[in-house]
Amino acid sequence: MMDWTDRHCRYFLRGFHKDLLLYTEMVTASAILRGDREKLLEYSSEEHPVALQLGGCEPDYLAAAARYGEEWGYDEINLNCGCPSDKVQKGAFGACLMNEPRLVADCVSSMCEAVDLPVTVKMRIGTVRSSARNLDDAVQRFDEEDYDKLADFLVAVRAAGADCVIVHARKAVLGNWTPAENREIPPLRYDVVRRLKEDFPDMPVLLNGGIKTVGQSTEALEWADGVMLGREAYHRPMMLGEIFAALEGDSGYRAPSVEDHLARMAEYAERELSKGERLHAITRHMLGLLSHTPGSREYRRLLSEGARERDVGPELLRRAASHVSV
Repeated sequence: MMDWTDRHCRYFLRGFHKDLLLYTEMVTASAILRGDREKLLEYSSEEHPVALQLGGCEPDYLAAAARYGEEWGYDEINLNCGCPSDKVQKGAFGACLMNEPRLVADCVSSMCEAVDLPVTVKMRIGTVRSSARNLDDAVQRFDEEDYDKLADFLVAVRAAGADCVIVHARKAVLGNWTPAENREIPPLRYDVVRRLKEDFPDMPVLLNGGIKTVGQSTEALEWADGVMLGREAYHRPMMLGEIFAALEGDSGYRAPSVEDHLARMAEYAERELSKGERLHAITRHMLGLLSHTPGSREYRRLLSEGARERDVGPELLRRAASHVSV
């Protein structure tokens, strides 16, 4: 999630469980090769395990960027073939790559040859052009022709060496649709992803898209190899602790409290501010910590407004911990 899952967000989310696999924002291969590599690849050692998510469509560039990811110590290299934004489409990568299985296979093969890390692919169940006839019907429909194209794509990336696919269970509409429309209008088809897993049992398949509850997560894990949460985990992060509590049952796992998170992030903020970081860059990712609980509005106001005050420091987070009772 570009502009969301930066290193501060990932450090915050790591506090929910040691086994969460975190993903970076999508970083283009060309930016890594030509831009401020240190800024783009920087992360905290506490974030592990963490995957570097790449955007691009040139096998050589992606292989070189993957090598840098390995040198920097990332645990996985992920190729994004699911983002439907116009900006990404203009670069000829993201979800439009779903229509180029041979090219994606070449990209995956090049990355696999370049690194010893797992190489994974994030994808959609299909795409539709916004200029298509009967667009509404094409968005809603998923027929055998659609499934054959999806299966062919998976066969291609598996043969190229992909270790896993993360499947967003919606079609992506390419051209003139906003990311929000792409999230809200195409129907979720978990049944399609489940069929894919049944037809390719030897290929790890993770489910992504629209998962909002602990029940949905645990139900999906009965057949999928994993679930990926995006916006729900960002806006209601305590759900992550709830999922692990449900999965681990009586094993002794205790989900960290709000106070635990605030104390941990206060220590992190103190470290980051000493290096010149702004407090707001950290606290903006923490506004959902008290979602749908008493005191959440005052908590959000305290962090969002207080973090912008001049010379404010990590004591703001400690004040939030003492101010809010959960």
